[in-house]
Amino acid sequence: MVSEAFRKQLEGYGLTTAKILYRLPDHPRLLQTYVWQEYDLWPEFPTLMRFLDFWRRELEGPVHSVTVAHAKLIKPSEIRQVQGMFVLH
Repeated sequence: MVSEAFRKQLEGYGLTTAKILYRLPDHPRLLQTYVWQEYDLWPEFPTLMRFLDFWRRELEGPVHSVTVAHAKLIKPSEIRQVQGMFVLH
């Protein structure tokens, strides 16, 4: 069985990390940090955008800023086709 994370990587997804700074509802002068991490597609980031839409719609702490880091973990040059298989024992 292939894991969902590996399948996404083969489809072009990369690991996306977002640092979200948001204001506390009771103390709007204070900022809190939330770190979000998921496999997503660069440059549109549809999964992150859905999460931020959910945040704005459902949560009370307004978002101050979002910093995004993205890395493809599997690149085309790292995948090679297997030419043969050896069985031991």
